[in-house]
Amino acid sequence: MAFFKPDWLLNRIYNLTPTELKRYQINAILTDLDNTLIAWHDPDASEELLDWLETMKQNHIQVIVVSNNRKKRVQRAVAQLGIPFIWNALKPLPFGIDRALKEFNLEPEHTVMVGDQLLTDVQAGHLAGVRTVMVRPFVETDSWTTKLNRFFENIIMNHYYQKNPQATWQEHLND
Repeated sequence: MAFFKPDWLLNRIYNLTPTELKRYQINAILTDLDNTLIAWHDPDASEELLDWLETMKQNHIQVIVVSNNRKKRVQRAVAQLGIPFIWNALKPLPFGIDRALKEFNLEPEHTVMVGDQLLTDVQAGHLAGVRTVMVRPFVETDSWTTKLNRFFENIIMNHYYQKNPQATWQEHLND
């Protein structure tokens, strides 16, 4: 079960701040795309996302999308963001995260994986040796491919909450 236990539970990725990340010596964010950065059914970025990315850039925190989606889908979504990406990441396996660590010369101890799914993002992050942040899904609906994962994720989360009754969704890493 340790592979399914996120290091942090946050309400939204946009709540991550440079100050908090630097406190934990994190200088790189690997992030899922769908339902983490943007809604799965809408490839357009919000002003809030663009502002958040600019804040990270100004504070020298690298943001890289690590997605299981096809290249065309990820490329279209990140084109307006100006950030690099890894497509066909094969999460829950660590290959996509390992590829990002190597390609962008990142150290696992200074990197965090952020995503909205235990069975893909959190597990892949742990297998790759990086800390993990699970966020609430951006929207409440999912693609058909994610619905089965959510079913099993609910079972695992219920078990997690029984073992960790103090665990709650936070606004910030330091809450």
